Amino acid sequence: MGQALGCIQVEQSNVAIKEHFGKYSEVLEPGCHCLPWCIGYQIAGGLSLRVQQLDVRCETKTKDNVFVNVVASVQYRALAEKASDAFYRLTNTREQIQSYVFDVIRASVPKLELDAVFEQKNEIARAVEEELEKAMSTYGYEIVQTLIVDIEPDVNVKRAMNEINAAARLRLAANEKAEAEKILQIKKAEGEAESKYLSGLGIARQRQAIVDGLRDSVLAFSENVPGTTAKDVMDMVLVTQYFDTMKEIGASSKSSSVFIPHGPGAVRDIATQIRDGLLQGNAAQNLI
Repeated sequence: MGQALGCIQVEQSNVAIKEHFGKYSEVLEPGCHCLPWCIGYQIAGGLSLRVQQLDVRCETKTKDNVFVNVVASVQYRALAEKASDAFYRLTNTREQIQSYVFDVIRASVPKLELDAVFEQKNEIARAVEEELEKAMSTYGYEIVQTLIVDIEPDVNVKRAMNEINAAARLRLAANEKAEAEKILQIKKAEGEAESKYLSGLGIARQRQAIVDGLRDSVLAFSENVPGTTAKDVMDMVLVTQYFDTMKEIGASSKSSSVFIPHGPGAVRDIATQIRDGLLQGNAAQNLI
């Protein structure tokens, strides 16, 4: 805005307030205007129509007694058609807007707990904007936008919140790990049970096959050698298997020392034990 030889130039996006002997005369829009200062006309001041921003930091307390710093960003501008109200009716626009922001935030935040403050910051911003719009419109200002740009709890509260979050995540991880170990143990037990069942089934079938083979051998031997009984053939087969086992134990270089009774009586006892074992295996196979 410049003034020379009774002319005034108003820059774009600005207006000037013209007075005549100290009394408001009119609002000068951007451009060049004649200002005969010699007959009492003068420029009282200028007013920007650009959007301005005011950041307000307000400390308040939540419903759960946590002190927080709420940072509100207010974007506002003067209205050209109400430029005289904006120029004359307010002494300090920024301080008065700040007072309204303080009033709304300190009335809204104490009704909410800390978590709700973060969740409802848009509602808080809307309440601030509505209150400012209602109050500042009478003074020639328009509230363009109001934002809650930051919510800062006390440092100790932030640390405690992080620790709570970390503890919750550790607890969840521990539960998941325990559940995984539980599943592994169950699967392992099921596998062992199935393995033992199949192993027992295999042993029973093995014994049954041995019994069937011995029976066929006894019948064939009895038919081919007259005068022999099934018991004689069985005793001979068992004694043969006994000596074969002894031979395998002696031939193995990795075998440990095995002490077993030896003699005709011992062979008879072993035959009896083997016979009893085979009969028990046969009975188990029949049950399965």
